[in-house]
Order: sequence, then structure tokens, then C-alpha cells
Amino acid sequence: MTYFMVDVEADGPCPGEYSMISFGAVIVEPGLERGFRARLRPVSERWVADALKVSGHTREYTLGFEEPEAVMNSFEKWIRQETKGQAMFVSDNNGFDWQFVNWYFWRFVGSNPFGHSSMNLGSLYKGLVGDCFKNFKHLRITKHTHDPLDDAIGNAEALLSMIKQYDLKIKL
Repeated sequence: MTYFMVDVEADGPCPGEYSMISFGAVIVEPGLERGFRARLRPVSERWVADALKVSGHTREYTLGFEEPEAVMNSFEKWIRQETKGQAMFVSDNNGFDWQFVNWYFWRFVGSNPFGHSSMNLGSLYKGLVGDCFKNFKHLRITKHTHDPLDDAIGNAEALLSMIKQYDLKIKL
């Protein structure tokens, strides 16, 4: 299995009604050297200014991003080239990130190379430490900047730390 840590930035709360404007993914492995970053042109006329402010973009700026179909086809090709066994989607907040990536794959590619499953990093950590009120964010090394590749790398660093620190049974 190949674990992909993914982070999404969007201009609103849900796909279709709003747009995924950027995402980053990194393969979870020592070194964290294999990554993918993309910016996508909006698919909707709707957006939330405060959501765009998080990533530091204006609506006008996002209109110059790449066409979603080309981006998602490139991402799908990269995932298939890099995957040994099944591709596993992992995210800090998979309730948010997964919905956008899944919707975009089905809309623009016609399938999702991750299948129908994902893993939530925060829930994994809560289970490891036996406390539903703890979070993993202190395990990140890379600063959380809302650049989606930086954020994916920071979250992957946290997962690598969990694997080592808690002898987590994940084969990379």
C-alpha cells in the first residue's frame, strides 16, 4: 500500500457548489521527496472571500489557475505511477479534503484511484494516545502555511513520527 498525505485549499465549504483551488500531496516515506502540487481554476460562480483569504488568493487570481480536468488527469496519472499496491488517501481533515478530491476525480476523470476509503490523521493520533481531546499538530516539523504541499508534508512528518514513536504497524 502507498500512503498519500493530501491537503486541500478551497474557496468554500463543499465541492460543486464551491471550488477546490489548490491541493498538495506527498507520498509518506522517509525523506518526503515525492510530491504533487496543483492550482485549479474555479468550477463554480460561488466563493467565500474568507475562505480564499486563508490561502492568500483573490478570486481574480484563481481564475488564472489550470483547468481542473487537466490537473486531475495529471494527478491520477502520478498516483498510478507512484503506487505500489493500493493508494491510500490520508489527511488531517479527511471529512473536508476527501470530499473535494473524490468529487473532482469523479467529475473530471470518471474514477478515483484512491477507491472509496480514506484515513483521518487526527483520529489515528487520538486512538494511539487514547484521548479524544489530543491532537497531533505538535509532531509537525514543517510550518503550517496553508500552502497545500507544505501542509501535506507537515502532516506526513507527523505520521512518520507516529509510526516511529508508537510502533504503528504501517508498511511504507
